[in-house]
Amino acid sequence: MQGPRPVVLSGPSGAGKSTLLKKLLKDYENVFGFSVSHTTRQPRPGEVNGKDYHFVTREEMQKEIDAGEFIEHAEFSGNMYGTSKGAVQAVQAQNQICVLDIDIQGVKNIKKTELNPIYISVQPPSIAVLEKRLRDRKTETEESLQKRLTAARVDLELSKEPGLFDLVIINDDLEKAYSQLKEVLLEEIKKTEESRKS
Repeated sequence: MQGPRPVVLSGPSGAGKSTLLKKLLKDYENVFGFSVSHTTRQPRPGEVNGKDYHFVTREEMQKEIDAGEFIEHAEFSGNMYGTSKGAVQAVQAQNQICVLDIDIQGVKNIKKTELNPIYISVQPPSIAVLEKRLRDRKTETEESLQKRLTAARVDLELSKEPGLFDLVIINDDLEKAYSQLKEVLLEEIKKTEESRKS
């Protein structure tokens, strides 16, 4: 795959990945591109097909997975999610750093590919803080909240594996977390900006 090295962001729901990403995309408008994941779940209000997700049927997605078109995929709460090679290549073709927001299983799957991204884990300071953040969103039922917390505990445990991530950010202070994120990506950002000038 040609183009800048992709970035894999992982971490439990509520750790602050989206907030950090929004800041990054705002500060470096054309440097980063988001790989649009595929999912078999129904769109939520306001979500746009091809922008938020590629909304597909289970059959379509399974067919592409079987054809080897996916870098990683997983099932969560009865729905399939995944990242296609095409989604990453589309971003790289625009000479942008492709950002992948992926769960821990996906990270392990990507380790087996030739993608060679920078692996970053964004984590909450504690499960208690995470629970408060998720409750404050008011988007979860009690059942789905408990599912997310269970997934988060597993996620945090698995992410302790040595060498899995290039950087682990404990997001207890957004500005500090953001500067850590920027620092690890600075070299790729510079390279990408340089190659755009040439």
